Amino acid sequence: MVNAPVLAGASDLGTQPGAPLADHVAAWLVTALFTTKFYLIFSFLFGYSFTLQMRAAERDHVPFASRHGRRLLGLFLLGLAHAVLLYAGDILMTYAVLGLVLFAVRGLRARTALRAAALLVVFLAAVFLAVGVFVLTLHAPERSAAGVSAAREAAAFRGGPLSVVQANVRAYRDTLGGAILYSAHLFAAFLVGLAAGRHRLLERLDEPTQRTRLVIRRLLRTGVLAGVPGGVFTAMCAYGPLDSRLYYLGQAVDLLTAPALATAYVCAVVTLLQGRFGPRLRRALAPAGRMSLSNYLSQSLVLALIFTGYGLGLYGRVGPAALVAVCLGLYAAQLAFSAWLMARSRYGPAELLLRRITLGRHAWRTARGLVPHREG
Repeated sequence: MVNAPVLAGASDLGTQPGAPLADHVAAWLVTALFTTKFYLIFSFLFGYSFTLQMRAAERDHVPFASRHGRRLLGLFLLGLAHAVLLYAGDILMTYAVLGLVLFAVRGLRARTALRAAALLVVFLAAVFLAVGVFVLTLHAPERSAAGVSAAREAAAFRGGPLSVVQANVRAYRDTLGGAILYSAHLFAAFLVGLAAGRHRLLERLDEPTQRTRLVIRRLLRTGVLAGVPGGVFTAMCAYGPLDSRLYYLGQAVDLLTAPALATAYVCAVVTLLQGRFGPRLRRALAPAGRMSLSNYLSQSLVLALIFTGYGLGLYGRVGPAALVAVCLGLYAAQLAFSAWLMARSRYGPAELLLRRITLGRHAWRTARGLVPHREG
């Protein structure tokens, strides 16, 4: 929902004069309910998986540093190819770089990690707040060249494969500063995941106590009450009816409240999984989760084939409302394909490649049973 408008050139279509109401509402809702919320969940899971990787290396009697380094190298190379060929907003390279920092602070106690995460979020929100106050002191900037720039960008993404690659490289270069700035938000979620992993939080949710269920319900309620108003305010600053000069103030509020709504989403899923239809829901979603990296990359591939010169070249011609329908259809197809593939294979194609890079040649042959495994 968040990446697709960028891939499709639809980010600004909901704000243009004369835009259909459905497009305006769709862009507004995606900003309020999706933007900045879900990368926090993914980043939390990355930090949590770091603790699983440490345990796996200890269990296999291999140095964690070298295995982790190979994993990050694999992520970086996949991300580089993804950014250049398909989507300039790739997050895998950022994960790889931040993964090095996470390795450096892996010894942090859980409480210290949580405090550091809170400080990072507050610091980043303060930066946006300062920028927002500064913008309010300025006159509205001239936007006469914006239409020309957008037209050139659209022509580039509708061109041939080389034109698309060049456009992706330019887009990545132009957004690199923002990616670096927002990395503080991602790393805060890494640290929360690290703290949760140390206490095996997700494993303990398989057999929740009555007290655990009560805490989950409270977090869900609190997250909605704090997160939804923050998301609504952010959308109002970005898409109206508030003054567009409040955009950065809206971003500051979003940075502070997005973790609450992300937590609410997680608690909602956990509650559903623990409910009457939990086993059925788990069967429907788990295969896609097992090959989430492959699904992330294939989403970009499918959308690039639809919207860029690789295929139909519909860049900038499909509004946010229709794009929401495309995203829902694509996700439904991925759920079905994931279930089919995971019934026949242990890993998705991207997961298999990353696993091979991570384990190294000898360890991979051992895992495949090609050479005998020796302890120690």
